[in-house]
Amino acid sequence: MKKTEKSLSQISSRKSFLDKTEPYLWVSPTIVLLIMLMVVPVYLVFSYTFKDNVILNQNPLFIGFRNYQTIISDPNFLIAIKNTSIFTGGSVVSHLLIGLLFASILNSELLSSLTKAVFRVIFILPWLFTVAVIAIVCRMLLNPYGVINYFVTVLNLSDDPIPFLSNESTALLSVTFINIWAGYPFYMISLLAGLQSVPKDLYEAAIVDGAAIFQRFRNVTLPHLKPLIIGMSILDVIWTSQQFAIIWMTTGGGPLVATEMLGTYTYKLAFSSFQFSLAATSAVFLFFISILLAFVYNYSQRDHKS
Repeated sequence: MKKTEKSLSQISSRKSFLDKTEPYLWVSPTIVLLIMLMVVPVYLVFSYTFKDNVILNQNPLFIGFRNYQTIISDPNFLIAIKNTSIFTGGSVVSHLLIGLLFASILNSELLSSLTKAVFRVIFILPWLFTVAVIAIVCRMLLNPYGVINYFVTVLNLSDDPIPFLSNESTALLSVTFINIWAGYPFYMISLLAGLQSVPKDLYEAAIVDGAAIFQRFRNVTLPHLKPLIIGMSILDVIWTSQQFAIIWMTTGGGPLVATEMLGTYTYKLAFSSFQFSLAATSAVFLFFISILLAFVYNYSQRDHKS
């Protein structure tokens, strides 16, 4: 009898152990992949920042925080931070305003269904192109002998063609404009879904109370869109601050350092100057910025849910 009870107890405890460990067994392949593809590379990059030039040296020496001091004292790094801030701020604000404007047009009851369908196709076009296509087309349009300069000279806006992408005073503004055009559909589609989810009863009640269009937008529309706008804006800041492809394929960070971003600055350190430890150090700064923004995004979403 005691043996039977003991065996039943062992079976029960074994089953309880299996029940507790089974979920972890199911997710273990994903955990292994995350460790191999994320944790290990991040650890290696962090370790490189405390050594002299790795990869080129078989036995790199530990040099402490010297790479961080070198990066912070580099004028080009400070310029890259400034350009990234201007590029990101201008892009995010413009994405929001243009996306909200186009979403409001597509949500308007004054337009027919056919007109909305046509506008929707036109407005979403930038999202259908790859980054390479966008870069090539924009370089052709902004070329000194391109279409835009043709209209500039025809309308007598300038006596000579403007080298938009090769002029230090216009290059940063030009790549920011390209990124704005390429990214606003994300806001437009998301905000359109948000506008369509606002109860019409609230608008009808506001009209009965005598609220004007601006008052309805401020007191009815914006409060419903606020959580969506905050979440999209933080995500857009994360994505835009890490933008590399558009910059590299249009200006390469030039002329000189006029459009140098943190992404292009890090890339040049690694693959042009072969200073891999300094490139890792620069990447760590970008990593911490992204982590900080990710925490802000998670906090904003948690605050909204609560």
